[in-house]
This record gives sequence, C-alpha cells and structure tokens, in this order.
Amino acid sequence: MSSIPQLTDARLELDQRVATLTFDRDDVRNALTGTALIDDIVDTVNWINRCEDVSVLVITGAGKAFSSGGNVKEMRDGNGLFGGTPAAIQEQYRHGIQSIPLALEGIEVPTIAAINGAAIGAGFDLCNMCDIRIGCPETLVGETFINLGIIPGDGGAWFLQRVVGYQRAAELTLTGRLVKADEALDINLLMELVPTEELMPRSLEIARQIAAKPPRGVRMSKRLLKAAQRMELKDLLDMSASMQAISHQMDDHREAVEAFLDKRKPEFKGD
Repeated sequence: MSSIPQLTDARLELDQRVATLTFDRDDVRNALTGTALIDDIVDTVNWINRCEDVSVLVITGAGKAFSSGGNVKEMRDGNGLFGGTPAAIQEQYRHGIQSIPLALEGIEVPTIAAINGAAIGAGFDLCNMCDIRIGCPETLVGETFINLGIIPGDGGAWFLQRVVGYQRAAELTLTGRLVKADEALDINLLMELVPTEELMPRSLEIARQIAAKPPRGVRMSKRLLKAAQRMELKDLLDMSASMQAISHQMDDHREAVEAFLDKRKPEFKGD
C-alpha cells in the first residue's frame, strides 16, 4: 500500500478498504477557496487511483458545514482565485477549483458524500460530483452562484442536471434558492435522509457493503457507469464485453462462484 498522503486542511483515514476524507476548516465553514482543500481533494484522488487497497471514498465535513464553497470575503477583496485580470482569473479557475471536478470524474472508486450541514455553491456541486449522497436534518444545499452575480464556474451546470434533470437544475441554478433536507430527498438530491447521529454510521455502512465486493470488479463497474453517461449504447456494449472477458479470468470471479455454490462468505484478494 502506498503511504496515505499528508494533507493540510483535511483528515484522511483508511479502514477496511474505506477511505474517509474529512474537511477540517470549520473556521471558514470548510470553504474550498482560500484554503488548501482543493489540493487536499486532488491529492486524495490521485493517491486512491494508485492505491489498490481502497475501494470506496467517503467525503464529509468537520463542524457545522459540509462546505460553503467559495470564500465570499476573497471575492469582495479580489484575492486568491478571484484576483487579477479576466485572463488571470480564467487560468486560476482552470488550474484551481476546476481541478476538483476533473479529479472526481476520474476517480476509480465509488464516492459517497455524507452531507453533515450546509453545502453551498461549489460545496453543493462537490456533493453532486459524488456517486451517492446521504443527508441529515442539518443538510442544506443550494446552487447559489446567481445570488452573487456569477455562474457555476466549477462545472455545476454539468453535474446538477445529471442528478435532478434539466428542468429542476435550471430552476435551482436560476433562482439560487436554498433547499432543505426533506426537499433534497424528494427531488433526488439525496439518496437517503437519516438522523444526525446516524449520518456517518450509515454512510460507512454503505461504503463497507461496497468494499466487501471484489475490488477490481468495483473499480471496473464504476468506470462503466461513468462511461455510460457519455457513450452510445453500441460503444458501451463493446466496452462491457471487454471488461467482462477480463472479469471471467479473475481469481475473485472464481472465488465468488465457488462461494455461492458452497453457500459460504467469499474471500476476495483483488486478483
């Protein structure tokens, strides 16, 4: 196993093939800009893609917020990501906040957002970049860029409509309104809504269910699901046939079949 990366503004733990990334800047409500969280996220994804000991990533926030997104004080002062000429700001977006959607779109394992509080703007978009979203009564989300006279510069227009459909994504983007937990569940922004004290236990329960499956099968299935969003059916079927041919020759497949026939729990080794 490659060493767990040392992060600056987040904590990263690995237990039973489940990696947990916890944003640790409650002083700024886990803002993604003006902190090291962008680099922490990208470094975590790069490590996971190299580390075969990880099958699932759970992302959550320490404190009251999941993530407040962009730092509004920096916007006002024209600092950091928001400072300089239009050309400079464009490049800062491309090499800054936009590193997150590119990283999470390319991560090779399933991702679960355990939304412990407010997820606003880019913080909300980050949730929608994950495969599964679990909420609690404190969950509050919003595509709020329009309220500040800006647009979703982090790819939110791409991710949100894939979660809730075009019509609802348009309404949320163009009104900038906040959505409470109950409604978020109703409109499919959340897969489940659980009591606050059960948020992490339930998220980890789902993560461990996935992590108990054949590791390479999990990664190939994740790649296939993402590819299906952008491929024609014929091309996807060709990709599926190739992946299936590989799967049938893997030791974990043979172990799964034998365990099924023997009515016992399989022991997967990732081969």
